[in-house]
Amino acid sequence: MEEGEPESKKDVEVAPALIAVHPNQDSVAVAVGPELRVFDLHGGCAASLTDDSIGEPFHKDNIRAIEFGANGKLFVSAGDDKTVKIWSPQSWRCICTVSSEKRVTAVAISNDGSHVCFADKFGLVWVVDLNHAVACNKPTPLLSHYCSIITSLEFSPDGRFILSADRDFKIRVTNFPDKPLNGAHQIQSFCLGHTEFVSCLGFLHVQECPQDLLLSGSGDSTVRLWDISSGALLDTCEVAIKAGLLESNGKAEEHGHAVTDLCTTLDGLLVAVAIQSLQGIVLLSCNVSAQTLSVAKVVSIAGEAFIPTCLGNIPSTGKLWMVTGVSNLPGCSYPSLARVRVISGIDVEQEPVVLGDDEIPGGEKLRETLQGTASVDDNTFLAAAEAVKTAMCNLLIKKQYPAENRESRKKTRNDRKLKG
Repeated sequence: MEEGEPESKKDVEVAPALIAVHPNQDSVAVAVGPELRVFDLHGGCAASLTDDSIGEPFHKDNIRAIEFGANGKLFVSAGDDKTVKIWSPQSWRCICTVSSEKRVTAVAISNDGSHVCFADKFGLVWVVDLNHAVACNKPTPLLSHYCSIITSLEFSPDGRFILSADRDFKIRVTNFPDKPLNGAHQIQSFCLGHTEFVSCLGFLHVQECPQDLLLSGSGDSTVRLWDISSGALLDTCEVAIKAGLLESNGKAEEHGHAVTDLCTTLDGLLVAVAIQSLQGIVLLSCNVSAQTLSVAKVVSIAGEAFIPTCLGNIPSTGKLWMVTGVSNLPGCSYPSLARVRVISGIDVEQEPVVLGDDEIPGGEKLRETLQGTASVDDNTFLAAAEAVKTAMCNLLIKKQYPAENRESRKKTRNDRKLKG
């Protein structure tokens, strides 16, 4: 390892806070560092998680991905400890723990809940068959991006495709086979056009559109609209410029205004977008017939330092859940920081409102469960946002090494799989 590299590695270890909302609004989950915090919205209390195979903490390192299944019957958490945990949200018991050879970067659950897919840091996507208990903890290779870090996995709403996005600007649309344990070999299309890493994926699924349209966010400060059948780029929205974060000649290579997350709201006509450095969100309007994106409004969170790291929503409620926070903030006495906010009135005709502390569903108990009881000042959360920005840059922006150092690095790399 070269001199100075350990410090870089320390930056990479910083992980952003994540949030996921049950599709029936039964519960809300927040992951920050290795901690998984779940609040039962119906019971009005913290959910009690159990894992018969291991004591707490359930994860030994930073959690990098959490997700509820489309029908709400499964929840998955995974990350740097090379484990994928599959939970039952009804009992919050871990029903299966899957071991990965490499650190996990993204997860996806098939629409029928029969398969869980996860991607590792070396660009390989694995599939777990939940129909067979014996094979539950034995993942099988599904597809590969050939050593490019996969940043996002999504199943299409009709379940026909699995989409994988990576650090090298690519989005791959792959036919999800009837027998996924034999591998997914038929590629439907590639969506090519981003000029930096693809950070997030989402779908517009509206009745007026006979086919599902894909949305993608990127380190190039844009949100793009795609036809996944052909891979055609339909529209590009310069969200950082429209939000006033960049001048029209702003350079995306500065990596200061990457799109960190997006999600569709209501009937898909509005898209909520989180951007690094923006204290709030951007709402995009989608014209389905014209297949275009435009900025509808910018919703600012006034009075506090809140730069969302992850978004979650239930389309039928018109509420958008957001979290900001980070793990392992250098120089901070708190090991894991998280702050949750909710925006209500996400609608074409209404003016969105940031709910006050006493208006958030679950109230004080929810905040204590998901945020903790410690009071953290705004400057700390601003430092957390900068730490996340640096970590994302170190992880997803390819480093360039002098030619004379490359051979030395190849000889000293420690990621080769050891065979006993």
